[in-house]
Amino acid sequence: MYKIYDKWSQIAKESYEADMSSVDFKDIEHFVFAGMGGSGALGDVFSSILSKTDIHVNVVKGYHLPKTVGLNTLVVTTSISGNTVETLSVLDSARKTGCKLIGFSSGGKMEEYCKKNHVDYRKILMHHSPRASFPTFLYSILKTLNTIIPVKKNDIFESFNEMEKLQKLISSSNLNENNPSLNLAEWINGTPLIYYPWGLEATAVRFKASLQENAKTHAIAENIIEACHNGIVSWERKSDVKPILIEGQDDYIKTKERWKIIKEYFKQNNIDFWEVYSVEGSILSKLINLIYLLDYTSIYNAIINGIDPSPVKSIDFVKSKLD
Repeated sequence: MYKIYDKWSQIAKESYEADMSSVDFKDIEHFVFAGMGGSGALGDVFSSILSKTDIHVNVVKGYHLPKTVGLNTLVVTTSISGNTVETLSVLDSARKTGCKLIGFSSGGKMEEYCKKNHVDYRKILMHHSPRASFPTFLYSILKTLNTIIPVKKNDIFESFNEMEKLQKLISSSNLNENNPSLNLAEWINGTPLIYYPWGLEATAVRFKASLQENAKTHAIAENIIEACHNGIVSWERKSDVKPILIEGQDDYIKTKERWKIIKEYFKQNNIDFWEVYSVEGSILSKLINLIYLLDYTSIYNAIINGIDPSPVKSIDFVKSKLD
């Protein structure tokens, strides 16, 4: 797994520059991104990217499409394995609505379904596991849907450059005190509670899932503004919970005010916390680099605790019971 993560920046660039034709769907007013696990995290990222446009976005992590799906909806179904039952169900439902539709997978049942039913489809290589294949699918989808997902090429290449810089710091060839992923991994010794602003929700949800899958540990994610109306009260009782603050370089001014207040509260109550900052630049650069740093944190935390991050036996158990 670590050998794949050590090459994430190269994999991202190669995926975007691969010979994969784009699809130009016309008059799209509504996106639905359907996927589970690592595939679902892709939908969260695209939802963040599209949040400042006039395109309505839903992320579906389950079996059912929203009733707002219509002729000007594009449903993007992603199953990195190609065999995710929930996403296959959405794919079948979407085809029957007459909406615009495309599938992405590494093969499997999704490839078979799309070819049989003449659904637009792109086959993308899986590296090691769905979660490790995140940049492959992210940049392949950006390339395929470049006419309708408004990400400038400059932002794409900026994200590559920022990933290359980060890669030198967090890769397995830099196992020292200058490695921010390793430092955070060593600090986590209880239950991580990940605080995030709304614009960076995708990174917090992904980090929670990565800690659960790789480090086999419970983790919690909370919106920092909402937490100030409820979750903060939990700190009045001692626990082994470890707060991690994911902060954007250009967070909204009132969000920055909230970060300042919550840090003051933690200091007054002798609650140790850790801060993680996004890079400067586009929303794509912020999201992919935070995901890269935090994914590697979950891998290092697993190794520190003597855990193999690769197997996911519990997920395999659940899948074995599904029809």
